[in-house]
Amino acid sequence: MSLLLDGVDVRYGDVAAVSGVDLTVADGEVVALLGPSGCGKSTMLRAVAGLERPSAGSVRWDDEDLAGVPVHRRGFGLVFQDGQLFPHRDVAGNVAFGMRMHGVEAEARHKRVAELLELVGLGGYQKRKVTELSGGEQQRVALARALAPRPRLLLLDEPLSALDRALREQLAVDLARLLREAGATALVVTHDHDEAFTLADRVAVMRAGRIRQVGPPTDVWRSPVDVDTAKFLGCNRILPADAALDLLGVTVPGRVGLRSTALRVDAAGPLEGVVLERVHRRDHVRLLVAVRDEELEAVAPIAEPPALGDRVRLSVDPDGLAVLPG
Repeated sequence: MSLLLDGVDVRYGDVAAVSGVDLTVADGEVVALLGPSGCGKSTMLRAVAGLERPSAGSVRWDDEDLAGVPVHRRGFGLVFQDGQLFPHRDVAGNVAFGMRMHGVEAEARHKRVAELLELVGLGGYQKRKVTELSGGEQQRVALARALAPRPRLLLLDEPLSALDRALREQLAVDLARLLREAGATALVVTHDHDEAFTLADRVAVMRAGRIRQVGPPTDVWRSPVDVDTAKFLGCNRILPADAALDLLGVTVPGRVGLRSTALRVDAAGPLEGVVLERVHRRDHVRLLVAVRDEELEAVAPIAEPPALGDRVRLSVDPDGLAVLPG
């Protein structure tokens, strides 16, 4: 079983929100639609769910065109940014809601609720009021509710973006585990590349209504298809091949994208420069360093970082580089 998007357009009058999208999601696969706000990724998800009508192209499940299939008959589970739980129902009532709508018997519902709450780390929470839960707990309940009817496809629209950074990072790890343990087929919309790369088997980078690149997370991270994609994925500087060789000693077939971690303070490093700026981050110090005629970002350890005006030596960290087409 698989999802197929074939040349999908979504228009609002003269405005093209989504243009010519082709994408597949295979059985048991998690695909992330990754892009900046306003790029059309949530609109695309809503078209898959049946909440938006494509103006061209088709949304298919296996060989079935879903154009005439209403939302509640598509067999898809939905998880939104705010969870959209029912405040008048307890946790068990929320999780069991979809099963009740499908006529599942009470004993089977109770068993499935207990299984899913254990899966999402909320075992024993059946009688808790959802209004008494933290934001992270509420999203876990929303996920359990979406999984309860055993959907053939799970659609998640920015499921973690309303949470603070530390909680979002932990829940991304937990969600990745949950999706795999549940054997879920899922399409996840997010603007956060850390989240996408944690969750997905494949990442589809979207910009201005179109999918620009699709591939395994490592391939997309190391080889962005163009400059705009590289910048969205954290490459603050793009150097042509000759400059990369001359400045960094790096030989590549195309251009080189430098992330903030591409250069690191290293007493034995081959490069030398002067610290122009210094900013403390959670787990490192970010520097701006004048190297020859260039101003480049670099990172230093928090313990005894260099001061403004200090001369530092730098080494190249390959994990901070991306290679773009020439």
